Amino acid sequence: MPSIVSLSPAARARCLPFAVFMLLLALRGWLPEGPGFDTRWIYGLSVLMVGSILVRHWRDYGELFRQTQPHVRETLEAVAVGLVVFVLWIRLDAPWMTIGESTASFLPIDLDGRLIWPLVVLRWIGAALVVPLMEELFWRSFLMRWIEQPQFERVDPQRVGLKAIMLSTFVFMLAHTLWLAAIIAGLAYAWLYRRTGKLWTAVIAHAVTNGALGIWVVQTRQWQFW
Repeated sequence: MPSIVSLSPAARARCLPFAVFMLLLALRGWLPEGPGFDTRWIYGLSVLMVGSILVRHWRDYGELFRQTQPHVRETLEAVAVGLVVFVLWIRLDAPWMTIGESTASFLPIDLDGRLIWPLVVLRWIGAALVVPLMEELFWRSFLMRWIEQPQFERVDPQRVGLKAIMLSTFVFMLAHTLWLAAIIAGLAYAWLYRRTGKLWTAVIAHAVTNGALGIWVVQTRQWQFW
């Protein structure tokens, strides 16, 4: 895969938010905790910076605002897919279904075990609103179509081949610790995008998965899923 500098403006607009998010994620995992320095708040910086980049490049994302929006049936289908992926995600967590460890853990609780609500809200906004846009623009809109053809903007998502779907899903899997759940999620979102030709369906499904997961994590305190 070429460097961000060598990519076209359209490709850079889709890669830059993802690159910034991953860089700050790595930074949060690398920096040591210390008195007066809480690395969890770096996630808030991630939400702010990535969100700002998405807004700045919004007009470069033609598939999000120039193309036909999903109709009611497609929207409901995307919601249903997102919920199914959520249910599978929290069940496919056996040791053999896990690879590596999270780059940076996120526990929005104080020393007494009480929720730190500003951190909870920041995490949920990032996971349910910012990340689905950022990741679908990168994984499906860019990478999946780029594998099909380097001039990815010319690629009709409904004509993307199996090779591009599988390879982009494989790379998507490598970015997650729950590898089997990630494969299912990646294939589900790619299927929605390919079937409808509308990136919003994948974004909606991804947002529903992450939003439901966030609510469930806070209720059950299964922080390993965050």
